[in-house]
Amino acid sequence: MTGGIACGKSVVARLLEEKGCFVHSADKAAHDLMSPGRPAWKKIVARFGRDILRKDRTIDRARLGPVVFSDPLARRFLDRLLHPLVLTEQERILRRLEREGRVRIFVSEAALTVEAGYARHFDRVVVVHCSKSEQVRRLRERDGIGRAAALRKIGAQMPRKEKLRHADYAIDTTGSLGETIEQTERVSACLHQDAEFKRMGSAGLGLGEEGL
Repeated sequence: MTGGIACGKSVVARLLEEKGCFVHSADKAAHDLMSPGRPAWKKIVARFGRDILRKDRTIDRARLGPVVFSDPLARRFLDRLLHPLVLTEQERILRRLEREGRVRIFVSEAALTVEAGYARHFDRVVVVHCSKSEQVRRLRERDGIGRAAALRKIGAQMPRKEKLRHADYAIDTTGSLGETIEQTERVSACLHQDAEFKRMGSAGLGLGEEGL
C-alpha cells in the first residue's frame, strides 16, 4: 500500500488491520533503523553532521526532513540507504508469518514503494490518494506549515496520476471517512479473494506435481 504524503495511508492501514491484514509500516521500520548505534544511524550522521541530533543522540527528523525534501541528492542518499534495509526486515517478518500460518495478507505501508522500484516484490499495489487541495490542507494542518512549504513537500514526490498508473486497486480519501471506509472494505474483500485464488493455484500446482 502506497500513496503520497498526507493522503490517508495510516487511516487505510488501520482499517485493513481490522479486516485481518498484517500491516508493516516502512516508516516505523526506517525510524528503528535510524536509532543510535545502528548502521544506518552512523551513515546518516556522517552524511548530514551532528546538527541533526537531539541531546539523546537520536536523529531529529524535524531537522533532517527539510534538508531531504529540498535536496534531491540527499533524498537519494537516504532512500538508497534505507530502502534495502527495510525490504530485508519485511522479508524476515514474511518468513515468520508464513511459518506461523496465522495471517493470509501482508500489507507493506510504504510511501515510496513505486519510486524505489519495489512494487514488483508484491502481488498487488494499492494506491491511497486524494485531491491536491485536500493534501495541502491536511499537510498544513498536520505539520503546521504554510502552503508553499506543503507544495514543496508534495512536489518532491511522484505525481498522483503517475503513481495511480501502477495501482491494482485505488482508494480515494478526498471525501468523508465513511466513503474511505466503504472503499477500503471493497479493496479488502478483493485482496482476500486474490489471496484465496493464489492459495488455490499453489495447491493445484502441488497436486499436479505429485501426480507426475
